[in-house]
Amino acid sequence: MNADLEPSDVPGTTEPSPLKGDVRAVIKVDVMVIGAGQAGLSSAYHLQNLGLVAGRNYLVLDKSPESGGAWQYRWPSLTLSTVNRIHDLPGMQFSDVIEPGLTEVRASEAVPQYYAAYERKFRLPVYRPVAVKVVCDRGDRFRIETDRETFSARGIINATGTWETPYIPSYPGADRFLGRQLHTRDYRTADEFAGKHVVVVGGGISALQLLDEISRVTSTTWVTRREPQFRDRPFTAEDGRAAVAMVEDRVRQGLIPGSVVSVTGIPLTPALLAARERGVLKRLPMFSEITEQGVRWADGAEQGADVILWCTGFRSSLDHLAPLQLREEKGGIVMTGRLATQVAKDPRIHLVGYGPSASTIGANRAGAAAARELAGYLGLLG
Repeated sequence: MNADLEPSDVPGTTEPSPLKGDVRAVIKVDVMVIGAGQAGLSSAYHLQNLGLVAGRNYLVLDKSPESGGAWQYRWPSLTLSTVNRIHDLPGMQFSDVIEPGLTEVRASEAVPQYYAAYERKFRLPVYRPVAVKVVCDRGDRFRIETDRETFSARGIINATGTWETPYIPSYPGADRFLGRQLHTRDYRTADEFAGKHVVVVGGGISALQLLDEISRVTSTTWVTRREPQFRDRPFTAEDGRAAVAMVEDRVRQGLIPGSVVSVTGIPLTPALLAARERGVLKRLPMFSEITEQGVRWADGAEQGADVILWCTGFRSSLDHLAPLQLREEKGGIVMTGRLATQVAKDPRIHLVGYGPSASTIGANRAGAAAARELAGYLGLLG
């Protein structure tokens, strides 16, 4: 729970707290929200606005030790001036907590501060740190096992995002590379690569940001699987709707959601224009194998490297839902509902922050839709 609550204080728990005795209580609620990032907090806010009682009707479980979701783990150089965009949570503006104009503040500090203030203002029942290990179907309820208590819920809003599931593709020779390999998730500062040749893999916004930073202190090679699509015009509301519609169509068919940049393209920011002028944005196709000393292409060309930085994205963190067998043969999950948050195989489960709701503004809208649809389905609306 948050700092003001102990497990034994949660309504619905009559047995001794497992933290204070040997009896393992099962804490019952109607709706369990898993994850307290943008999507989870938005969902909790809307559940509360529908009249559900915090701690009795709904509860939020969060794996992280502090407020802030995945933002608290972002690299130090990601500031409010370099982050793509931070959207307000419903009912409270970011500028209410972080003074406008403080563009050089670290995102890893500013966003957690905002989320913490949001949780306090609306007295959201966030229980942390608690890691959900597995969710099992028990007839009319779900059994939710964690590294602390065991919970029981009639419905689930899953908002676990992607940060816990970094993706690195398999390439021949990766295990014999003598240099260092790391993922975007592990990146801290460009200075640690000074004097080393870095191969940056990936064509997303984060890949370009890190390529720009690292190229200022050392030599780089940039490789991508597809030819990057740069966008030299402003991203309009119409562009946004079109992008969301394309991703929504995929998840309604049960396909794995595509990457954001595959739909929107990469915005040519002043920093990237400057990087282009410096000759940094010279993209090469993906290599075919990794050698002890670097990488090699199919035509025999080689590039020596000390570091391979995999900016290859993330996958949805849904392993804890595996026993529910939600996935289709193609690997995706068939989604339904007004904003494609409801799992077709089991309407008691909503995935917020998955597919079209993966953006921060999408998570807000999806949180509202999921809260109302699930509460209505469970008969919790007055």
